[in-house]
Amino acid sequence: MMVVDDSVVIRGMISRWISSEPDMVVAASLRTGLEAVNQIDRVNPDVAVLDIEMPELDGIAALPKLLAKKKNLAVIMASTLTRRNAEISFKALSLGAADYIPKPESTREASAADNFHYDLIQKIRNLGAKARRAAPVHHAPAATPHVHELRPAAVPRPLAAPVPAHAAPHVPAQIARRAFSSQMPKVLLIGSSTGGPQALMSVVTELGAVIDRFPVLITQHMPPTFTTILAEHLARSSRRPAHEAIDGEVIKPGQIYLAPGGRHMRVARHGADAVIALDNGPPVNFCKPAVDPLFTSAVDIWQGATLAVILTGMGSDGMRGGKDIVAAGGSVIAQDEATSVVWGMPGAAANAGICAAILPLNQIAPKLVRLFAGDRS
Repeated sequence: MMVVDDSVVIRGMISRWISSEPDMVVAASLRTGLEAVNQIDRVNPDVAVLDIEMPELDGIAALPKLLAKKKNLAVIMASTLTRRNAEISFKALSLGAADYIPKPESTREASAADNFHYDLIQKIRNLGAKARRAAPVHHAPAATPHVHELRPAAVPRPLAAPVPAHAAPHVPAQIARRAFSSQMPKVLLIGSSTGGPQALMSVVTELGAVIDRFPVLITQHMPPTFTTILAEHLARSSRRPAHEAIDGEVIKPGQIYLAPGGRHMRVARHGADAVIALDNGPPVNFCKPAVDPLFTSAVDIWQGATLAVILTGMGSDGMRGGKDIVAAGGSVIAQDEATSVVWGMPGAAANAGICAAILPLNQIAPKLVRLFAGDRS
């Protein structure tokens, strides 16, 4: 694990957190991106937490140099919550960063530091889990105990190496799948977390007329400011209107509604209309916004005509709401493990037996187009 930040306070804090975890080792704690680039061959880290604003070589300039030296390095970009830094974080994702994390404005605020601590450790652990399962096991002699450093997942590049659209996805035989709902879907709900921005762009780019005819509601685990920019990116990718949802607005076809950072997005009935209902309640599944509130509330409006997709992300958010959708007669699709940055959320749904399909990322949009055109297979 490599920590790269020009703040000695942040470096020390993150290093202490990592060192306290039995499955993590701090291989280097560095002040600048230039130091990281110069030392990566010697240090050979599996995961790097990379600050954006640093002297000599900032995070966005260091990122491609680090990935050029170590292709499968999992880089988590760290930044304060400013629009400029959020834009840079999105650019970093497009350049190969695995994830991002907002740093608290002040580490003196206990709740902010606690959230940062929890989120960072979970991101490091989950990004490492995939490759750690796949890596060959080397047994050390019993008399020589040691700590295994995390082996992070190689970040998938779904668009660069797609699974052929006609190819049958590989799904473990023990995972049960359900039949799709016999009802024509009237709404598309999408939940995502780690790796979600890239996956969302891939899906909405190919939805086309589905968005014109049906509303699309998305919950991505993301803080304020980041969701504002994500909505702008979704609008450009889909060439359709996309915005952070507004409390009380009527839900209409032709629109992409994104849960704003720091608020849960639910749907409610107002007369004959379905409307957005934003909720400032406590986190659900450690997240705010969370996917479960959206999924569960949609059942009251669209019942069995609800179609939900759970994309890459850590944790199990969306699984309980997905159960409610299926119980009401609706359908759930999950992204498969091979194309997920982290197969937490979609894996939880798949293993719960609630999915009608478990698909590679590049097969999800074509399947949605067919379902909204009347295909029930």
